[in-house]
Amino acid sequence: MLLRLESVAALAGAIGAYYTLNGQWPLFAVLFLVPDLSMLAYLAGAKIGGICYNSAHSYLGPAALVVLGLTVDGHLPLEVACIWAAHVGFDRMLGYGLKYGTFSDTHLGRVGARRIARTTETYA
Repeated sequence: MLLRLESVAALAGAIGAYYTLNGQWPLFAVLFLVPDLSMLAYLAGAKIGGICYNSAHSYLGPAALVVLGLTVDGHLPLEVACIWAAHVGFDRMLGYGLKYGTFSDTHLGRVGARRIARTTETYA
């Protein structure tokens, strides 16, 4: 629960920063789900899929864009970093964490039907 609340704070902070940058909301809407395209890498196998998904769902990418934006005094990298960080926070708020061996096993626990089945078994 604490990790999910932390993710809500990251999501709110990223949206607040985007607002402060006077970001264009249509751009936010268009780019918000772009990191999820990394799931297509699962077509090449679980290992490659996991690496690509985790790379797109880590805060390291947005942090690198912030450094770039501050270094070159660029507004767009900062806006994209906010959108990307908001996406990561949103996913983690919902329980979709970094992937382990399977898509359902994450650093935040299991997601999807496997989580429901395990929770039912635990309390039964």
